[in-house]
Amino acid sequence: MSIRNFFTSRTEPALLLAAVVFAGGAWLMPAWLAFLLTLALAKALVVLGVVIQMRAGLVSFGQALFFCIGGYGVGLAAQYLGIGDAFALLALGTVAAILLALACGWLLTRYREIFYAMLTLALSMILYGVLVKSSALGSTDGFNVVPPSFLGWVPEGDARKRTMYLLTVLVAAVAAIGFHRFMISSLGRVTEAVRENEIRVDFLGISPQAVLFVNYVVAAGVSALGGGLTALASGHIDPDMAIWTTSGEFVFIAILGGTGHVAAPFIGAIVFSVIRTFAIQEAPHFWQMTLGVVLLALILFLPKGLWSLVARRSKKEAAA
Repeated sequence: MSIRNFFTSRTEPALLLAAVVFAGGAWLMPAWLAFLLTLALAKALVVLGVVIQMRAGLVSFGQALFFCIGGYGVGLAAQYLGIGDAFALLALGTVAAILLALACGWLLTRYREIFYAMLTLALSMILYGVLVKSSALGSTDGFNVVPPSFLGWVPEGDARKRTMYLLTVLVAAVAAIGFHRFMISSLGRVTEAVRENEIRVDFLGISPQAVLFVNYVVAAGVSALGGGLTALASGHIDPDMAIWTTSGEFVFIAILGGTGHVAAPFIGAIVFSVIRTFAIQEAPHFWQMTLGVVLLALILFLPKGLWSLVARRSKKEAAA
């Protein structure tokens, strides 16, 4: 993309501005809010992986598989390989997820609709079962992740939390801009064409399975990044990262935010984290019901997610 196109497009400058605002708030917001936003932005990366598959007409109920691989990749590399740098740990977790996606992708992308959803769920639950039975990896308790360094610098206390937050904002901004460019690229347009009519795409000389395979691998990589950031921020990993309810949470956020824009998963993830946090605080025994009511209201009044409010306002401004 040229410099001129970059500045004439409103999306990328808006994403950069949002990243600057979030980063600048690191010295103003309380520690609990920074931690909440760190986990929300990390989960939003996984939701990006879900959304890119939904735009191709596929719904993954097993995206927690790569979320967990990213987290355990970070934890195992830190504990058994002695690697302490956050960037190296994230890279290793992402590479591990991509390798697994390369091995599984050609099989999964042969299937559609409920078959694809159930196969992704099955793979995720296989990993969950392996981790639960593995006493060397802490079984159901998991294990703690050693605090990382950042290019040789080892911050302590609040400085470490702030640095982790800033790293997450940086990764989220880069991923958002990258996904925006992907969505407006020819491959991104073909992805939507596959959803609408695979036969026509095939007649154009493009393999729908190859397109879906690329989507699957890209989604795996960004989901692993989210898992790695979550592991580093929370300092702990456990098998629940791979369980089906975790995958369901990512799908919930994708529906909450919508699929119409690259910013939608981040909006959905932040809103979801805030609602769940206050629901657990105010009604700890009924917080799941609160989320269910929110989802029901969303389906009834905003079937295209929260981003539809922004899109609706933009259309009104354009028409004025």
